[in-house]
Amino acid sequence: MKTSLLAFCAAALAASAPMASVAQNFPTKPMTIVVPASPGGAIDLAARLIGQKLTDAWGQPVVIDNKTGATGIIGTDFVAKAAPDGHVLALVASSHAINPSMVKKLPFDTLKSFEPVIQTHVVPLMLVVSNTLPVKSVMELKAYGLAHPGKLSFASSGSGGAPHFSGELFKSMAGIDMVHIPYKGSTLAHPDVISGRVSLMFDTVAAINVQVKAGTVRALAVTTAKRASVAPDVPTMIEAGMPGYETSTWGGLLAPAGTPKAVVAKLNAEVNKILLMPDVRQRLLDAGIEPGGGTPQQFTDFIGTEMVKWAKVAKDAGISPE
Repeated sequence: MKTSLLAFCAAALAASAPMASVAQNFPTKPMTIVVPASPGGAIDLAARLIGQKLTDAWGQPVVIDNKTGATGIIGTDFVAKAAPDGHVLALVASSHAINPSMVKKLPFDTLKSFEPVIQTHVVPLMLVVSNTLPVKSVMELKAYGLAHPGKLSFASSGSGGAPHFSGELFKSMAGIDMVHIPYKGSTLAHPDVISGRVSLMFDTVAAINVQVKAGTVRALAVTTAKRASVAPDVPTMIEAGMPGYETSTWGGLLAPAGTPKAVVAKLNAEVNKILLMPDVRQRLLDAGIEPGGGTPQQFTDFIGTEMVKWAKVAKDAGISPE
């Protein structure tokens, strides 16, 4: 018995040695972080900051590759089919967890095709209303919606994103009727909210806060559980009278399924360190982005929770995958 146990331990050590060696030598060549969106957004900024710091730490170049299209599906699919060695990663947004509710046949499995590495950041959304709307709080907006069914409309940066689904969630929880008006990007919606052609919108704090500060729209709440650092005077939706309401757009790194756990762990440890660096934190916070962090398992669980939440929102809104 003792001999067989020793033999088993020796075999286990021999099997784990190559994995440890792979992680120790990683990366062995230039890396790529695929951003499945156009340059300039939160996931693009996070990828560039993290990529530069990984180069500084490990001495290998990190290329940022913006592969746009199909609400992130094209770029994410590229990574799903990449070699599972950790040298090609995706920095996905919250649309990764919403897409299963919007697209009937994805070219990958949202969970099984990837090894989640780390949640890199959270971007609070802000509920803003037109100054032409006679409401100054979330409860007043709810009351107005109940008293004027069908009169409210909400803009979004496009169908299927977190801003769109945040509006649908509010509509469902408040029990009011609102018409969704999607735009090709949130900034195109701003003039119509300012003028009152559209009643309200949920937008990232980073994108809308300049209008709030200028007084051209009225901020009622932010959608995260904590107040946004760039808008500390604006209450959360929960504080404003909507218990259980919490949404955001977020970002996180994924590796292809089958990437060695030791490589995922090494990536996770390094990116956690990067997200604690004062210069990185400041760049993110200045852009209205809250730095993330945590373990691969925490990010895996978070994606699963998000998928369930957004599937319910889609069902309640009568949205079927196409």
